[in-house]
Amino acid sequence: MEILQTLADLSIRRACGFAALGIATVMIGLSFDLVLAFRSGAILTSLVCGVIWLRVILSPWRDIRDTEMWMLLAHERQHLTRGPEARRIAAAAGEVLRERLVWHAERVALAAFALWVCTGLAMVLAYLFGA
Repeated sequence: MEILQTLADLSIRRACGFAALGIATVMIGLSFDLVLAFRSGAILTSLVCGVIWLRVILSPWRDIRDTEMWMLLAHERQHLTRGPEARRIAAAAGEVLRERLVWHAERVALAAFALWVCTGLAMVLAYLFGA
């Protein structure tokens, strides 16, 4: 069911894109202080990572039919969300969504780690050059 993976990615990436837009806006707004900008970006990206992991932890108890992924699936392939196969498709969709959330959480964690490293480097440079 490649369509489930595609729709899960679309849903998750849309949310991550809006979060990244907000984080980038905050970082640009604080660009007068490089350390503060990187630290804010690192904290906010770590927070996004935590929220994604929380969604992973809570996903077994969440009804897949209340997700954006299911709405997209119902719009795209209505025959899959109705009828005798709907329960099996819902179970498969829940598992695919959980797997894709884990995959995206790992990538966001790498971005947060990179921002923390940049924060450390900016602090060292600020200390060395007295900025």
